[in-house]
Amino acid sequence: MKLSEIIKYCNFNDFEGNPEGIFVDSIEYDSRKVTKNSLFVAIKGFKIDGHHFIEAAVNNGASAVIVEETENDIDEYLRKNNIFKIKVENSRKSMAIISDFFYGHPSKKLKLIGVTGTKGKTSTTFFLKKMFETAGFKCGLIGTIENIVGDRKIKTMLTTPQSNEINQLMKMMLDEGCKYCVMEVSSVAIDLFRTDELDFDYGVFTNITSDHMDYHKTFKNYFIAKKRFFDCLKPEAKIIANCDDTHWVEILKDSKAKIVSYGKNEKSDYKIENIEIDFSGTEYILKTDNSKEFCIRTNLAGMFNAYNSSVSAAIGFQEGLTEKLIIEGIAALESVPGRFEVINSGSKTAIVDYSHTADSLEQVLNSIRIINKDSRQIVTVFGCGGDRDRTKRPVMGEIATRLSDYAIVTSDNPRTEEPYSIIDEIKAGIKTDNYEVIVNREIAIKTAIFNSKSEAVILIAGKGHENYQEINGIRSFFSDKETAGKYLKEWLNQQ
Repeated sequence: MKLSEIIKYCNFNDFEGNPEGIFVDSIEYDSRKVTKNSLFVAIKGFKIDGHHFIEAAVNNGASAVIVEETENDIDEYLRKNNIFKIKVENSRKSMAIISDFFYGHPSKKLKLIGVTGTKGKTSTTFFLKKMFETAGFKCGLIGTIENIVGDRKIKTMLTTPQSNEINQLMKMMLDEGCKYCVMEVSSVAIDLFRTDELDFDYGVFTNITSDHMDYHKTFKNYFIAKKRFFDCLKPEAKIIANCDDTHWVEILKDSKAKIVSYGKNEKSDYKIENIEIDFSGTEYILKTDNSKEFCIRTNLAGMFNAYNSSVSAAIGFQEGLTEKLIIEGIAALESVPGRFEVINSGSKTAIVDYSHTADSLEQVLNSIRIINKDSRQIVTVFGCGGDRDRTKRPVMGEIATRLSDYAIVTSDNPRTEEPYSIIDEIKAGIKTDNYEVIVNREIAIKTAIFNSKSEAVILIAGKGHENYQEINGIRSFFSDKETAGKYLKEWLNQQ
């Protein structure tokens, strides 16, 4: 694409150089990914400032750069190398605008469904994708575990990628013949303008509790970020909202989009009733807004999965799918990596779950207790991540020991923090003595499996689908699921 077309569309006025004859073949914010004719966008990160890598980007072939500020030596360097410079107030906003244009406004050509909330985003997107595919439509996915385009699974590092990557993925989805795209929308991504310019047809509100306090600092800031997503939806869009959440009215009050509700509330457009849960899955009755009711069964256990799957049903009906296709689509999802994944071995059951916030840990333990009916010992292995929200640590300690028969406090991606310091903050909230500390996560899981009662239920919480431990900036392979499977097998062989 000609750079002059980009400048004209994006209405850039503060630039230096002649855009004629300059072509842009890609948009990059990481200088290591820059190739010939890339447009490099210098973004100020929290730890790294992209402005410090302008020379590296030029050396790798950048034909133009977008900056928020430059120094005299950088300006001189760009002039000397005939590199076109565009100066903007906010590089992140500008990258969103440019990426939307560069990739041909892909979100306008897809049915785009954005799912936001503290919990349930990943499972909800997996339910939606499976339902649409069961109904015969191709559907792409952007989310925490992986990005999926057609049959291709693309590794991801962020719940919601940067705006250039989002638009590139959606363009790839269109090329693969996708009609739908479901994506997780994080509060950080909203706050950093990654979802700006995207044309959402649906916005899903799952719930909101405290999270990401390391970034947002206060719940109010977190709430405002989530609210901005719904405030920006077009009037023609639809919001699928959990009306059992106490904040749902406040967070949606300024949106111009049509609101469709779901939940156990009597006034729900899609009402959830008669929830029955066991370790093999969840079954419930869903009443629609036209007074019809039908039974839904999902392989995913937990009351929260009645909520997550009912989002698919609501959107399925809004999209004109038949009752049969909706029921089949929800039932077809066998599991979601790291989301209440059940591993049975003999009489013992291990559950691997991503519950890494106080509220999610409490929900998953309450679900286990409902299924368990106090008949089996519940042992919880958990920790808290380093360099993240510290306020949740003592709260999670209290929840784990209160709702479990026994708990093992361990490491969970300590990053640059001292593991024992994190554990001390967790212990500050514990009021009982039904726990022990084992810093090594593998030994903690092994101990929980070998030292628990013969019919115990062992929750391994916090990491879910993650397959690494991060210590002092180094990521080493580690899988809760594989580790649990290994030691369950060893335990069973000794019986």
